[in-house]
Amino acid sequence: MKKLLLILFVFPLMSFTTESDHEKFIGKWIGEDKGEIGYINFDNEGYAFFEMQGRIFGGKEFIFDGKKGKMTYEVNSKTNPIQLDFVITKLEDGEQKRLLCIVEFSDNNTMKMALNFNDDRPIVFDQKNSITLKRQ
Repeated sequence: MKKLLLILFVFPLMSFTTESDHEKFIGKWIGEDKGEIGYINFDNEGYAFFEMQGRIFGGKEFIFDGKKGKMTYEVNSKTNPIQLDFVITKLEDGEQKRLLCIVEFSDNNTMKMALNFNDDRPIVFDQKNSITLKRQ
């Protein structure tokens, strides 16, 4: 019974994404990885897209492997480091894939992001998985 009461009272207080979580990310961010310049754009509607070598991946609607999709982002700033998920959704069937990241801000316009492409969230920032991004 105590567990049930705890869940009923605590769970509604635990919000994964709040409005202020998104505000910290909104904008165009630039970073360099292995000599290539790339951008990540976060908008105030919860959409994100990557831009590299003039190509765009993500946003409200894009084509990937001949299928329409969208890319959104979710932020959990109640963790340390901050958890950031890029959520890619196929529009035709709703199937989703997540790119799991961690983020650390050094100031309002500089963040370090670590990501993996193997469905595991990184737990540390290292030279292989991290990139520093500056807000433009």
